[in-house]
Amino acid sequence: MEKIFKLKENGTNVKTEIIAGITTFLAMAYILAVNPSILSAAGMDPNAIFAATAVSAAFATLIMAFYANYPVVLASGMGLNAYFAYTVVPQLAEQGITNPWQVALTAILVEGIIFIILSIFKFRETLVNKVPQNLKYGISAGIGLFITIVGLKGAGVITTDAYYDGKAVQSSTLVKLGDVGSAPVVLALVGILIVATLWHYRVKGSILIGILATWVLGIIAQLCGWYQGASLIPDFANYSVFGPVQNMATETFFKFDFGVAQHALNFAVIVFAFLFVDLFDTVGTLIGVAQEGNLLNEKGELPRVGRALMSDALGTCLGACLGTSTVTSYVESTTGVAEGGRTGLTALTSAILFILAIPLYPIFLAIPSFATAPALVFVGLLMIKNVTKMDFDSDIADTVGGFVAIIFMPFAYSIATGIMFGILTWVILKIVTGKIKEIHPIMWVAFALFAVRIVTLICGVSS
Repeated sequence: MEKIFKLKENGTNVKTEIIAGITTFLAMAYILAVNPSILSAAGMDPNAIFAATAVSAAFATLIMAFYANYPVVLASGMGLNAYFAYTVVPQLAEQGITNPWQVALTAILVEGIIFIILSIFKFRETLVNKVPQNLKYGISAGIGLFITIVGLKGAGVITTDAYYDGKAVQSSTLVKLGDVGSAPVVLALVGILIVATLWHYRVKGSILIGILATWVLGIIAQLCGWYQGASLIPDFANYSVFGPVQNMATETFFKFDFGVAQHALNFAVIVFAFLFVDLFDTVGTLIGVAQEGNLLNEKGELPRVGRALMSDALGTCLGACLGTSTVTSYVESTTGVAEGGRTGLTALTSAILFILAIPLYPIFLAIPSFATAPALVFVGLLMIKNVTKMDFDSDIADTVGGFVAIIFMPFAYSIATGIMFGILTWVILKIVTGKIKEIHPIMWVAFALFAVRIVTLICGVSS
């Protein structure tokens, strides 16, 4: 282990890395339940999607572990799967295409191949390393706020403020406090206090313990009749060890349709949308994880970032072949980093658990979102501290660019959107303040990509 992952050099040990890997897996385990639910809306088999999600996540994460040696875990990206099921597939169906999800999977395969090419030529690597320090800190803090709101929303602590007045859906505010008397909300809030208390007393594995404790409390609440949701106790009725894998082999494996010549323009737009979101979500996630784990070098750059980016490019290609949406690095990796994870052994542990989740899926699916919410919220707290490292008194482009990145991530509910407006703001302010020479060529390329993206948004192409 020492020779492969260089544990001592990174100030960690086997026990810490394993706990970190388990923590990361539990924090992002919801994807194995959510992804089949979302993609099945596109007409795909949910059991096949479950297996494809687990296998592609394990494959990409293993590459990250051994090739890049980073504690970053990958899986089918949230947001990208919704775009696949609720935007791309319906649009293709409206055009008369009879196999829309197969065409959408083909677009994802093409996107993955393009990413491999970009990684070979180090475009993505240069982008990560040349993002200004203030933007890096702002992106990290913004991700903290983003995963906090994801956790709170998943537990019902915050909800959308919408109601039907008999004529139309009305809303007085964007969000509101959820039902503070409901079991999921109470349990999530108690879980946050449990994690915070354990963290104060420096208990190893405090975030993982908090997840498990909240789940156990949920089971008790359900047995007492307070929690009325889906059963939190694993259900092995009609259990089949290899069922999901068999479904994947027959229903979604290599189900591509390359006959898209008559729809070439629309296909290109779909590929670009997947490419855009995945590119900058991955960049933002790697920056956030690196900041949290102090993985950046003295120049503020992430060593071996090219290998990390190649891992998710290869994962995306395999995911498309197996039958799932774009595979990308997960911000929930910061939960493991917060537990001390610093090397690929953390990722290896999570990858193994993804494989084990296939035959043990009844147990895995029993862990509810309110039990993982405390981990996301607490890590959000740990990440937002990067605001204190930002320089607010020197360059206005650095100051406002970083701030814009922070606020757009949670408020626009998108990591990629936060990065987009942060970089656009930074470049424009550098120009108007007469510091155009300080703009690195790679930032000009990113600026151009974002400008094109703004045009596509104005023209009604959403992601």
